[in-house]
This record gives sequence, C-alpha cells and structure tokens, in this order.
Amino acid sequence: MKEDTLFELSMQLSVDVLKLTRDLRAKHETTISNQISRSATSVCANIAESKYGNSRADFIAKLEIALKEASETGRWLEMLFKSGYIDDAEYKSIDKTCSTIRILLIASIKTAKANRNK
Repeated sequence: MKEDTLFELSMQLSVDVLKLTRDLRAKHETTISNQISRSATSVCANIAESKYGNSRADFIAKLEIALKEASETGRWLEMLFKSGYIDDAEYKSIDKTCSTIRILLIASIKTAKANRNK
C-alpha cells in the first residue's frame, strides 16, 4: 500500500511541477524551472526504479536518491515562493505533496534497512 501511495504521490508531484515549469518558462524564468523539473521528475523515476531493484541495497539506494531529490524540490519550491514566482496556495499545495513523499520515503528507508538482514 505504501509503495502505491508513494508512486501515485510522486507522479502527482511530477505533473504539478511540470505544469508549474510551463508557467515559469512563459514568464522567462528558466534557471529554477529547469532545476525543479529535473529534481521533481527524478523523485518519480527513482521510486519507479526502486520497485525493480537488483537487491535490497539497490532498492534502498533508489529510495535514498528519491529522498534527496524530494528535499531539493522542496527547497526550489520555497525559493520560487519567496521570490514571488508562485503564490501561497500553489506553494502549499505542491509542498504538501513533496513533504508527504519525504515522510513516506524516510519511513520506507528505515523499514527496508531494519529488514535488510532478515
């Protein structure tokens, strides 16, 4: 269940950020839009890849990369909000998804590491 939730949330994050970057590029903001689109889509890609990891260590590594990318995405969102590129409602909506993903990833990584030697 948690994996499906993670996958769905990561897909939603990617879609939301891709829509956001389209709007940012229309405003001629390309630097941060390129960065946030890479980090957000990387979250989704690494969660998808983790399902087919070669080993428990590979599974954990993919989730850890997804966690790092989710953290980076959160910082880009905050930067966009503080610089006035996105409003409060959009920031809170996308950041809530991103934060939930981070919480689920941390729990999944802890569980996978605890079960590594079983």
